[in-house]
Amino acid sequence: MEKATHKHTKEHNRNLVLKTIVDHNTISRAEVARITRLTRTTVSEIVSDLIEEGLVSEIGVGPSFVGKNPILLSLVEDSRWAIGLDLAHNLFTGALVNLRGNFRDLVSLPVNDRNGEDALSLVYEILDRLTQSAHQPLVGIGVGTPGLVNTSEGVVINAVNLNWQNLPLTRLLQNRYHLPVSVLNDSQAAAIGEYMYGSNHRTDDHLVVINVRHGIGSGIIINGELFQGNGGSAGEIGHVVVVPVGGLPCRCGNRGCLETVASVQALVRRTRTLVNQYPNSQLPQDPQDIHLDTIESAFNSGDPLACQLVHETARYLGIAIASLVGILNIHKVVLIGDMTRFGFSWLDTIKETVQHLSLSRLAQNTQVEIGHLPGNGIIMGASAALMRDYSLLFRRQFQAEDLPGDIRENL
Repeated sequence: MEKATHKHTKEHNRNLVLKTIVDHNTISRAEVARITRLTRTTVSEIVSDLIEEGLVSEIGVGPSFVGKNPILLSLVEDSRWAIGLDLAHNLFTGALVNLRGNFRDLVSLPVNDRNGEDALSLVYEILDRLTQSAHQPLVGIGVGTPGLVNTSEGVVINAVNLNWQNLPLTRLLQNRYHLPVSVLNDSQAAAIGEYMYGSNHRTDDHLVVINVRHGIGSGIIINGELFQGNGGSAGEIGHVVVVPVGGLPCRCGNRGCLETVASVQALVRRTRTLVNQYPNSQLPQDPQDIHLDTIESAFNSGDPLACQLVHETARYLGIAIASLVGILNIHKVVLIGDMTRFGFSWLDTIKETVQHLSLSRLAQNTQVEIGHLPGNGIIMGASAALMRDYSLLFRRQFQAEDLPGDIRENL
């Protein structure tokens, strides 16, 4: 028992020191000791181990007001890499991601309505390419996938568009690549990405990230940690009913869900249905020629139909966010995904709806904004879910012989 306690304390202190260095571009040993409240001797011993591991380096000296100039430490950001995957509706994308969230070797493959085993083969193709190009130590594989996910078991319970039911994705990838694997719902991965690499979120921040694209989902961060609920699926805001009477059928089996009125597919479907009633619209009169890009173009030109329908999606989204504000009282809501292309006009309608439908005191303290990350936030979050587990940085690292023979031969 004493050995286990000592080991856990040592790992805790090591992780605390490493996190402190990660949180700063440069920092001295003395400053690390001050922040962590560890002794300088303990910090120096841990830093020596981190330097030996290649995770930290000494990069020069800093200013001093008294005594010797301190030696500055910095994270070696390329010392470890993870693979991040975004299994979006129409495009699967993966990349190697370093400890600072920077990308290398981005690979994208169109889905083209492939599903089931065919969709899984696309995942393998991307991972085969990325593992072949990985010359630095690989920490693992992080996946952001649409659908309902049991994160603790790594099982995709149901991803309708990919025709995956009870797919043991973690086990399949671990068996093939012999690496740690983390599988998250894509919106949960996006929340981690926004929290880790977005606009100056504090370590104790609460945050809701809503991902509005072909479907709608959300990730909830509480005290800097992903909240997943009892079954790992917290955040399924897309299947909250916002049209209780006369709502459209949803792919989940209910009617009137948020996805049926506020997602990309809902906007495109409704525009195609109504365009022939507006002969003067700038939108194509052939419904099959209407896509998100053509709606965006018409919206930016002030087309009445496009503007009406885009703002209609915003009002429904505002209804759902108002419910979140009342239930969670989280002051920051970040919107990401394809629908954010409609910009501040769309956002203003959402804000107005939230203000109108929420308790005034709660609404006053709630900030709703468009995310600050580029379009690859899910990849960043999926990889960060692994990188935040510092124990993985010290595991036996990826070696070529870990790969299946057919991939190893091409290295």
